[in-house]
Amino acid sequence: MTPFQDLKALALDVDGVLSDGRLYYGNDGEELKTFNIRDGLGIKLLQQAGINVAIITGRTSNIVARRARELGIEHIIQGREDKVTALQELCARLHLTTEQVAYMGDDLPDRKAIIVAGFGATVADGSDDIKAVADWQSNKPGGAGAVRELAETWLKSLGVWDELVEQQA
Repeated sequence: MTPFQDLKALALDVDGVLSDGRLYYGNDGEELKTFNIRDGLGIKLLQQAGINVAIITGRTSNIVARRARELGIEHIIQGREDKVTALQELCARLHLTTEQVAYMGDDLPDRKAIIVAGFGATVADGSDDIKAVADWQSNKPGGAGAVRELAETWLKSLGVWDELVEQQA
């Protein structure tokens, strides 16, 4: 049995996981973020396999809401520093237990959610304190395909990767 067998959802942090963690500001004060297109495809493949994907982030950003819409992510919890409570609220919405949800984060605000989740994941450049409690760590840094790497690992462990790849052609 794989560690992914009983998981029904993935909750993702944004800064440092879906983005590289750097904040960019334009001359007019607008905030800019970059997202990796491969992470987006990984998210879509998870969704095609019936896995709910959600976002839990401490910051609030229209950019994140836009990216979530583009990816068909329905559950977005923004502006929440208490990630455990946000994770529990997500579980209630989805009628799941925390044991049925994976959480991917990169830094101290994510630590307790990673511990509480059924499967805790982090990125290659996550903090050492997060790496110490995570069940899995990507080889790629945040914003550079780490989410895609997790998605591939998950879907391959379930035996559905090849079928999903064939559907893409």
